[in-house]
Amino acid sequence: MSLPFDLRALRYFLAVAEHGGFTRAARELHVAQSAVSQTIAGLEARLELTLFHRHERRISLTPEGELLRVQARELIEHAEGVGLAMREVHGLVKGEVRIGTPSMLGSYYFPPLLMGFKARHPGIRLTVVEAGTRRLQEMIATGDLDLGVITSDASNQQFERRPLLREEMVVCVPLGHRFAGRTAVDAAEVFEEPLVLFQDGYFHREFVDRLAEELRLEPKIAFQSNLIPLTKAIVRQGFGITTFLRRVISEDDLVAVPLSPPAYLDLSLAWGKGAYLSRAESAFVDFVMAHREHL
Repeated sequence: MSLPFDLRALRYFLAVAEHGGFTRAARELHVAQSAVSQTIAGLEARLELTLFHRHERRISLTPEGELLRVQARELIEHAEGVGLAMREVHGLVKGEVRIGTPSMLGSYYFPPLLMGFKARHPGIRLTVVEAGTRRLQEMIATGDLDLGVITSDASNQQFERRPLLREEMVVCVPLGHRFAGRTAVDAAEVFEEPLVLFQDGYFHREFVDRLAEELRLEPKIAFQSNLIPLTKAIVRQGFGITTFLRRVISEDDLVAVPLSPPAYLDLSLAWGKGAYLSRAESAFVDFVMAHREHL
């Protein structure tokens, strides 16, 4: 639908109404008086309404003009608000990034990156969602997340990916365990022990399941938990052992034992293939890629 006015015409109209005349309005707008007069005449013609009473030495608003004055002021204020919002987004003063991370990364790897980005762009809101990598992939695909940290494997070729982290997966055992003094442990020996594992859909669980499949062994699952502190407590009390990314194990009463051969996990920052990234999201990707060596 074609509108009978534009923002410039409304600005001229409000200036004439506020200053009570075309000459003073033109002076305030820094345009010729004829431009103001022609714009108002054109506005009245398109609206098919008389907006001003023209007296010999002054002008005043008609009832129709008074109604337009109220509506025009609201429109101009809203338009200025939209313009400000766009300038803020362009300058990364405002915006939102919805990022999904597996629990291990969210707790032990990502906080410095998130805090660093927030310090640089305090007006951008960060929403962080914790879930398994498969669930994160689903949320990215459906648009519920803008970005997510997922495993780098053949199952997620439908995403745009940037390599983020390569970290060693190690066995976590308590002090005094038969593996504790080892320099490495064979994966087959791990499956002789009761295991504390994440639930399906987490990279931690997929890693163990993949090892079991390769060795044609059945894991002895004693506990399933997605809570890292609870998993550590169970291991500490000797009810089972688990696997973690190496950095997750920092306590004096827990021991990180490498696998033989060593096992590594590759993780990527991902988003939908061909998906539009806002300026805030693009800035976050750039920041993470520039600082990933600090992970």
